[in-house]
Amino acid sequence: MPKSSKKQINEDEKKLLKVLQENSADNIENIAKKCGFSRQKLWRIKKRLEKNKTVWGYHAVVDEEKLGLKRYLILIKRTNKPMSKMQLNIITSRKVQQVSSKLGINIESSFYIHGSYDWFINVTAKDIRMVKKVIEVFALLLKGFMAEVSVQEVVFVVEKNNFTNPNLDQIKEFFISE
Repeated sequence: MPKSSKKQINEDEKKLLKVLQENSADNIENIAKKCGFSRQKLWRIKKRLEKNKTVWGYHAVVDEEKLGLKRYLILIKRTNKPMSKMQLNIITSRKVQQVSSKLGINIESSFYIHGSYDWFINVTAKDIRMVKKVIEVFALLLKGFMAEVSVQEVVFVVEKNNFTNPNLDQIKEFFISE
């Protein structure tokens, strides 16, 4: 049997990635069926995607409200000063995440971005006070890096990680007044 072309391999990988993003917890049998692959082919492609770090990991999509948590978006504008090697090491060594975790803050995602701000951090915490504490720690760890910080509280999650909020009808409470 001839080996698959690079084009076919890319198409197969994209097909699997789409299905994994919809529900990575589904069993191998169902995922293979949705992709039109044998279990062995699916397993081979999945392992290759994990090995080359196309797939970083798998996780559950959780309703933070049921855990007594709120979601906050932290936007940081950096100074024009070049980042020191120490600051870069703090960011890449995940020191910020470790310190945040000790303070009860879960950093769900962190992006260095282009635009009005330079860094976008998506966190969950019990309240805004905890977020402000972690920002103070960021300011100490990254001294001279942060020129401006903006914190936004998420009022309602419509969609997260390709999943529509199952409580979508509750958003009406924010827009409809009686």
